[in-house]
Amino acid sequence: MTYILQQLVNAVQLGSIYALIALGYSMVYGVLSMVNFAHGDIFMVGAFVAFFAATLSKLPFLPTLLVSMLGTAVLGVTIERTAYRPLRNAPKLSVVITAWGVGLFIENIILALLGPWRRSLPPLLPERIYEVYGVRISLLQLIIIGVSLGLMVILDFIVGRTKEGMAMRAISFDRFTVPLMGVPENRIISLTFAIGSALAAAGGTLFSIAYPLIEPMMGMMVGWKAFIAAVMGGIGSIRGAVAGAFLLGLVEIGTGAIFPSRLRDLISFAVVWIILMVKPTGLFGVSRR
Repeated sequence: MTYILQQLVNAVQLGSIYALIALGYSMVYGVLSMVNFAHGDIFMVGAFVAFFAATLSKLPFLPTLLVSMLGTAVLGVTIERTAYRPLRNAPKLSVVITAWGVGLFIENIILALLGPWRRSLPPLLPERIYEVYGVRISLLQLIIIGVSLGLMVILDFIVGRTKEGMAMRAISFDRFTVPLMGVPENRIISLTFAIGSALAAAGGTLFSIAYPLIEPMMGMMVGWKAFIAAVMGGIGSIRGAVAGAFLLGLVEIGTGAIFPSRLRDLISFAVVWIILMVKPTGLFGVSRR
């Protein structure tokens, strides 16, 4: 039982990071019905911004997190205005190819400027271990889970309790009619990209602290897994993205605890495949006409 609880704590930590990234995918898809395939690379940029904020400016954890979120929010708005807005009424295939191109551009410009070398964040948090009924929980795990849950609660409040959130939900329901009622469509869509990118940066910062590995291609696999989590939970649903992320984290950690680690991705993706065969719209998704 102690071993199971220990793995459950690890699964919640991993799922918390996946959830922050999956929320960005789900928000953009909910508003524009498009998949921002560059979102994983925005996660990577957030990790690099956190690295330079912590090493060059010697900032502690919280300012490093805020600088990373702010810088990446600006990047997300810039990408939306320069790459996606001109193609808003273009065929879907053009938007998909553009999203792929933006992701590859970000990866390669970081690779050209900073090189392929791996980096790691300096220790921003004290190393403390707490033991509860034989289960070891580090201060780092508590902060990762707490910060992630706090950001999810703030996002839920913004989407559900503010005028901007109401506008996001209205545009998601009918993007062509809502602007006729006075809703500033461009501003709301830019705000959606800013919030989603900031959450991805928070995920990149927390991921880099938990798994000290920062390199230009780090967003590829993590971004794909977060996208899969969003699809599994129901793309376009915020709570579905969170549920899918925690479920994927549980499956990954559980698989690694029972089977050889080389089978982790195989079994995890097989579980996702089975879920989508049973419920193609995801756990919380609904079909749309």
